[in-house]
Amino acid sequence: MTTPNNPTEFQDPLENYEPQEFSDPLEQALVEEELGTIRHEPFATVPPNMPIREAIEKLAGMHIACLMVAENDKLVGVLSERDVLTKAAIEYDEVKDLPVSEIMTKDPIFVSETDSAVMALSVMAMCGYRHVPVVDLNNNLVGIISPQRVTEFLVSHFK
Repeated sequence: MTTPNNPTEFQDPLENYEPQEFSDPLEQALVEEELGTIRHEPFATVPPNMPIREAIEKLAGMHIACLMVAENDKLVGVLSERDVLTKAAIEYDEVKDLPVSEIMTKDPIFVSETDSAVMALSVMAMCGYRHVPVVDLNNNLVGIISPQRVTEFLVSHFK
């Protein structure tokens, strides 16, 4: 940035920056704490070539709502109960041996473990997802944020 008196002199735009003040600790935690402070493990993964039948058995056997679909630790999709109901349930006999990649949600929206807690809540609210994958700075899958885990985080800041 240049100044009117000296067009080559740099003026730092953050020079007069005042840090945000928060009215309560929960608001501050939501904005300032990284997702790493919200429990995002354990989580379950399957490869994209796993047969749909096996993935459904894993969902049911683990009593979970979704599986992260990963290849070489990179997120490639999400297989949710909704995917199973809308894309496989009616014609199960025809699709049960197809790979998970045929019915998974491809290129899912995810958050980084260094994002703020409010970022995960925003993705959940704005996009309508109950489960949001979490990746590290190298885009490796490291977890999942769920409503139960967000609730644990919120409750911990009310104490």
